Amino acid sequence: MPFDLSKIGVVVLSAGKGTRLNCVDKPKVMLEIGGQPIVSYTVNTLKHVGLLPKQICLVVGFKKEIIEDFFKNEVSYVVQDEQLGTAHAAYLGIKSLAPDIEHVLVLGGDDSAFYEPTTLVNLMKEHVDSCCVLTLLSAEVENPTQLGRVIRHNNKIEIIEKEYLTEEQKLINEISTGTFVFDRKWFEEIFPRMPQLRKLGEYGLPTALAMAHDENKKFQVIKLENSNEWHGVNTLEELNLADKLKSSK
Repeated sequence: MPFDLSKIGVVVLSAGKGTRLNCVDKPKVMLEIGGQPIVSYTVNTLKHVGLLPKQICLVVGFKKEIIEDFFKNEVSYVVQDEQLGTAHAAYLGIKSLAPDIEHVLVLGGDDSAFYEPTTLVNLMKEHVDSCCVLTLLSAEVENPTQLGRVIRHNNKIEIIEKEYLTEEQKLINEISTGTFVFDRKWFEEIFPRMPQLRKLGEYGLPTALAMAHDENKKFQVIKLENSNEWHGVNTLEELNLADKLKSSK
C-alpha cells in the first residue's frame, strides 16, 4: 500500500493541566524547554515532515487560549471540556479531522518534543504498509518506575498501567511511549464501546491495544531505536533535564 501523507492526520494531546508540576497559569505543554514551549517542538517537527495545519489537531482544555494564541492558524484545535482520559481526547481529535484522513498519529504534547522527523515518518509508513489497525511505539528506558510497561507473552502483547503491575512486571524496562498510529475507521468504531480504566474512571489509549487483541485485529509494537527521542515530563527534575538537553542543541 503506497504511503500517502495527505491521508495522514495527527492528534496532539495538549489538554492536560500538569497537576504534578503545579501548572496554574498555563497548560503543561506550554512549559518551556530550551526557551520554547514543549509542544512547539512537536508542531515544528510535524510541519517539517510536510503536514498541513488542517492535518495537525491539538486537543486543548485547561487555559486553551494560551495555546491558541501561540499557534494561531498553524494547527487546528478541538476542545476537551472534561478530562476523560487519553483515548477520549484522541477520539475528539480524530472526529474533528477531514473525512479523507485514513490514518491518525496520536502524540502526547508533553513527551514528543525530541522525536526526529524520520522516526515519525517511518512509524507512519510502517503502520500503513502493515495494514494494522494499531501501531504502538515503545521504548527501553532506564528508570520506568512511574510508567506503564509493554508486556510480551508468547502469543500476546499488552500494556499494563503502572497501577496494576506485579512485582515481576516492574522489572521490565520496555514502556509505552503513548505514541500510537490508528486506522481511523477502526478507532472511531471501537471507542464508543471502550471500557473505562478500573481505578481511574478514564478512557485510556492502552485499552485500544487490548481490544485489537481480543478482536483478532492486526496490530504491532515497534521499539524506538534511540530511546533518547522520548522524554516524559512529569516532574520538575524531568522538566529541567529536557530544558538542559534542548538548550544544549
